[in-house]
Amino acid sequence: MPSPHRWLAFVTGVAALGGFLFGYDTAVISGAIGALRQHFALDEVAEGWAGASAIWGCLPGALAAGFLADRFGRRRLLLLCAALYAGSGLWSAFAADFANFLASRFAGGLAIGISSMVCPTYIAEIAPERRRGVLGTLFQLGIVVGIFLVFFVNERIQAQGDAAWNATHGWRWMLGSEALPAAVFLLLLCWVPESPRWLLLRGRRDEARAVLARAAGAEAAERELAAILAASSEGQAPLRALFAPEQRRPLLIAAGLAVLSQASGINAIMYYAPRVFEAAGASTDAAFARAVWVGAINLAFTIVAIALIDRLGRRPLLLAGAAVQTLALAGVGLSFGGASAGQAGAGITTLAAVLVYVAAFAVAMGPVPWVLISEIFPGPIRGRAVAVGVGTIWAACLLVAQTFPVLKDRLGPGVTFGLYAGCSALSLVFVWALVPETKGRRLEEIAASWRRP
Repeated sequence: MPSPHRWLAFVTGVAALGGFLFGYDTAVISGAIGALRQHFALDEVAEGWAGASAIWGCLPGALAAGFLADRFGRRRLLLLCAALYAGSGLWSAFAADFANFLASRFAGGLAIGISSMVCPTYIAEIAPERRRGVLGTLFQLGIVVGIFLVFFVNERIQAQGDAAWNATHGWRWMLGSEALPAAVFLLLLCWVPESPRWLLLRGRRDEARAVLARAAGAEAAERELAAILAASSEGQAPLRALFAPEQRRPLLIAAGLAVLSQASGINAIMYYAPRVFEAAGASTDAAFARAVWVGAINLAFTIVAIALIDRLGRRPLLLAGAAVQTLALAGVGLSFGGASAGQAGAGITTLAAVLVYVAAFAVAMGPVPWVLISEIFPGPIRGRAVAVGVGTIWAACLLVAQTFPVLKDRLGPGVTFGLYAGCSALSLVFVWALVPETKGRRLEEIAASWRRP
């Protein structure tokens, strides 16, 4: 039998594969969007629908996931996610018309929405409190690894042919490539147990004790078991418990971080990166190559976040990250004034400012809200409360992805990124005023703190 540390790393790593597919599925559209616009003769509004098509599935997926996860368990929902990811990838690759394409992406969005709620919740519920921050960021690490890999895959596929080949075949290979990692995720889930906290809520104490013992050792498992039982003896709470007075502040924190993290425009970069760099004057080949740099920086600084989140804490990272990304987004907006298509090295200033923004986001507003949302609610309502927070993330994400092509074409990219800079400044104020520190605290202790004056 593997040691608790190795077993815990394996289980949380498999759960983080849900994040990998989340990132892969959401960012794969960035390489395909230009070819899709040509293949289906889309205007800027229809392009927004293509870019946001998966997110329309994310919202109902995330909102339904809380109720489904509380009823059927976290593991069964993860299995459903893996099947949806694989099916969506194959369906979108063979889509015969735009309506079929939108439907296939909606199915993938359901998987993204479910995994965005279930994966971080599962990791938070199985991880010991001293390691919860690091292990919780594995979900975000999975997302950014998926984004980086799909940017690279898109660039390689795009280079296999000319614009006509990409408009006919290239985008299909990009979208279909998702089926392979989805099949791996489905296979590995066969060795992943159910969440111990969910098992306890269902009265399955012996099974929960066994899982906790494998995660932290027998002695620590007994202490954890006693703490969980003391905090959750009331069992599954009714829906109205979500809106009890002591839950107002954590709900506000979850919703506020959800909206403000997305309103900074991160998905304008992740979903439309080549289009952004083309607007700054880069050629198509250079734009795809620069998108790979975005993925690489996103990955590198997410690793920095993993190293810092349990040392510095959640709140300091959020404050520093929001400040830097505000300045960087202002720089992105200003850089478009000097970009000129066809110049050698066109858009280098834009690229530099985008990379600083992505680095700041990856350290703070990318991973930390997912960790906080999964740890600030009490066990009896955690599934549904996290679903509300994650659903809010997807509602904000949908707004950005749907409106960016229209804003870029009608207001100009400079003004658009200036608006995103203003939203980042608001996030700095919000964190300073409302978000507490949660590092090193047991989930049940955090939940109890909201009942204090």
